[in-house]
Amino acid sequence: MNALTLSTHPGIAAIPAETWDALGDGNPFTTHRFLLALEESGSVGRGTGWQPLHVTLEEGGRVVAAAPLYAKSHSQGEYIFDHAWAEAYARAGGRYYPKLQAAVPFTPVTGARLLTRDPAMRQSLLAGLTRVAESGGASGVHVTFCTEAEAKAGAEIGFLPRLTQQFHWLNRGYGSYDDFLGALSSRKRKDLRKERARAQGFGGTIRHLTGDDLKPHHWDAFWTFYQDTGSRKWGRPYLTRAFFDCLQQTMRDDILLVLAERDGRAVAGALNFIGPDAIYGRYWGCVEDHPFLHFELCYHQAIDVAIARGLSRVEAGAQGEHKLARGYEPVATHSLHWVADEGFRRALADYLDREREAMGEEIEALADFTPFRKEG
Repeated sequence: MNALTLSTHPGIAAIPAETWDALGDGNPFTTHRFLLALEESGSVGRGTGWQPLHVTLEEGGRVVAAAPLYAKSHSQGEYIFDHAWAEAYARAGGRYYPKLQAAVPFTPVTGARLLTRDPAMRQSLLAGLTRVAESGGASGVHVTFCTEAEAKAGAEIGFLPRLTQQFHWLNRGYGSYDDFLGALSSRKRKDLRKERARAQGFGGTIRHLTGDDLKPHHWDAFWTFYQDTGSRKWGRPYLTRAFFDCLQQTMRDDILLVLAERDGRAVAGALNFIGPDAIYGRYWGCVEDHPFLHFELCYHQAIDVAIARGLSRVEAGAQGEHKLARGYEPVATHSLHWVADEGFRRALADYLDREREAMGEEIEALADFTPFRKEG
């Protein structure tokens, strides 16, 4: 094997798009164009607490692995929460920030974080991330929403695995939404039919927009929705208006915007990204409140699209046990954590062992609350 060379890059533009994308699996959020949109729009970078520091690993002059990496000065926009760790670290006299985050900013979507066509390179890349942390004075490295295989590879070399959960809708070969309903209990079928009827009776129409059908005025409307939701959930929206213009230029074919319109005016919308095998619900907002319209645009319409396109699942964002009642199921999500301080690492390992056991039990317990028909 040739010697491996690790390099850091202060922006994704420094890495050719074809080189980066050749290492990925088609997940829209780790594409060069998505990460570039974040940077060019000012959604990450100076003043945001997300400073790009992307890593590549070369062998014989050829890039064989890469990771989207950021130096963080806070723990916002991550969805794998470590605020309590930061407070404990500070109480012990340490400095938790800066830390390194191998992640997609503001995006709680599972996918490869260690981009490579050779799984044997994952551990070399992880080891390289720890060297970057040590040389730059970061407290540690956090790889969030990684794949289960990546979590296993990291655990084998001393990274601490963490187990969390989300709720996904899984396509079990349904030919239509009615086929999906047929798999549910009678009571749940009735509940969802009533819910959809109430939502669709809001007095307007629901449109699906993608590709060249997306126009600037659609993004103007959605920006209003996003600002309203962001200000209520996070205090201020993470993404800039320019980010959505970048999506229009480079990612409109990866986008599905579900808009509710009434009297010629967009009143609510849900923004989805379309991957090779899944649809990902990311943002929602409205300027009028209508019963169940949120569930219709964000969950049911996404299921319709997944079935029509033959996609295997819908990932509708973080949290939300209310999704269980709409046919979504609990699934495990994974992350990896490494901290330089050995004492804190031992304490963190004990905490994560207990948390992982409790989370496994919770996922099993939630699975019992299935809306699907019981066999026998």
